[in-house]
Amino acid sequence: MSPHRTDDSALPLIGIYEISKILGGTLDMEKSLHDVLNILSAYLNMRHGAVVLKDATGACALAAVTGMSLPLARSGELKYPFAAAEKVIASGVPLVVPDVKDDPLLAGLEGQSESLEDESLSFLCVPIKTTDKAFGALSVERAWNGGARHVFEHDLRFLTMVATLIGQTVSLHQKVVDDRETLMTDTARLQKQMDDIRPTLAIRGLEDVVGNSEAMARVFAQVQQAAPTKASILLRGESGTGKELVARAIHILSARTQKPFIKVNCAALSESVLESELFGHEKGAFTGAVADRKGRFELAHGGTLFLDEIGEISSSFQAKLLRVLQEGEFERVGGSKTLKVDVRLVAATNRDLENAVADGSFRADLYYRLNVVPILLPPLRERSGDIPLLAMYFLKQFNEENNRTLLFSHTALEALQRCYFPGNVRELENCVYRTATMTRGEVIDEMDLSCRHDTCLSSTLWHKRNPAAAPAPAPIPVPTGPLAPPPLPSSLPPLDDADLSERDRLVQAMERCGWVQAKAARLLGLTPRQIGYALKKHDIEVRQL
Repeated sequence: MSPHRTDDSALPLIGIYEISKILGGTLDMEKSLHDVLNILSAYLNMRHGAVVLKDATGACALAAVTGMSLPLARSGELKYPFAAAEKVIASGVPLVVPDVKDDPLLAGLEGQSESLEDESLSFLCVPIKTTDKAFGALSVERAWNGGARHVFEHDLRFLTMVATLIGQTVSLHQKVVDDRETLMTDTARLQKQMDDIRPTLAIRGLEDVVGNSEAMARVFAQVQQAAPTKASILLRGESGTGKELVARAIHILSARTQKPFIKVNCAALSESVLESELFGHEKGAFTGAVADRKGRFELAHGGTLFLDEIGEISSSFQAKLLRVLQEGEFERVGGSKTLKVDVRLVAATNRDLENAVADGSFRADLYYRLNVVPILLPPLRERSGDIPLLAMYFLKQFNEENNRTLLFSHTALEALQRCYFPGNVRELENCVYRTATMTRGEVIDEMDLSCRHDTCLSSTLWHKRNPAAAPAPAPIPVPTGPLAPPPLPSSLPPLDDADLSERDRLVQAMERCGWVQAKAARLLGLTPRQIGYALKKHDIEVRQL
């Protein structure tokens, strides 16, 4: 073959193009490498190509060959010169042998060659690496006319480029495999923790209340202790902490488990409707009352009545409710017959009833009647260790409902655990369902979360309601060394109050923007970097929401 190429000068470029398409088109490494070797054979007249990679033990193994099947080559049918490949991998230096007859490391190759009698067989081998240390080798054989000297410089340069593409693809593939194994390990660990929660606590009825934190362990113990009694229970806690689930568990764990569990949201109904809903009404009691109707107290006879948002009922209705709790009797709306019921009451509220009693908006006698056994459900921010378990639980529900097989990455769970979740478990559930719905792949990564796209509005709503309630994590690190801080303006633009100090105006801007530095920078007419240094200058810790 002539050492000078003219018409074939574009073939290497075409080959690189085709090889890059193959390597970027699939994660099936065995097929990709085999197709790459076929490209070398078809475009560049290179014969008997092979890719050798180090395995987990550090030994060299064939990853792809041409001319025969890979299993057959691995069985020993192919007399591959592993010693030559290992030498290239160890040194990281390409190897070119113009005639295999001149090198003892390549003994046996000539017998397997398809070269003609007047052709010489050459062996080219280049290291596969992404850093200074090689982890594999790409080799080809090439036949050329022994009567003319062949120039291998172009071939070697081309093979080095191909080996670089292969190295990057193999490294990426290995990273994907490692990440998936890590993900599967983390998923299995979290799933085991979820499965271990209920048997460990041995509480029937709390299957849907996920958590193994110390705070939840106290709740479980209180529920288990109080449920079998007849005492009224008052569930305290912020909205979204799972009060209804706990109320249902109390019913299941009580002796009334075979009787009805009736629930009423007191905040959703006006006083007149609530009275009819709880006590029932007689036919003709009011317009539209065309028949007698039992109230929730009657329906719950022998069972449990759960009154949610009990702190929202009016003062006049509190007196009517107190009579039922004290005497166990009432009359339907529009009726005169006194009815007696046996009902176990579980109430729930997110209000500060003690302050309500102090300011006269809630009756003290009703408060004492309700607050026999108080159980406080902790907000999610006080049991952040339960967030990964809860997220996995909600994702499992989503997968079952939508026939999906989504998984969380480790970084996504860590990001969720750092969030504040002012809406507690309910907000976390919505976050998981929203993210899972909008995720196209099979793995939910950190960048799939809405808070990473500045589309989570809960933090803004929370700060408008309670700007001082969010916790403060570690301050954002500031670059040191040669990176000098940019000049800061002499003073920050005023916001609502011109009398505020520069530090207070900065805090006000951050709170107004939900502690998103980029938004605060636009509000103040600064760059994000200037905001970062201003926060550092005034020792303001950035709140993670």
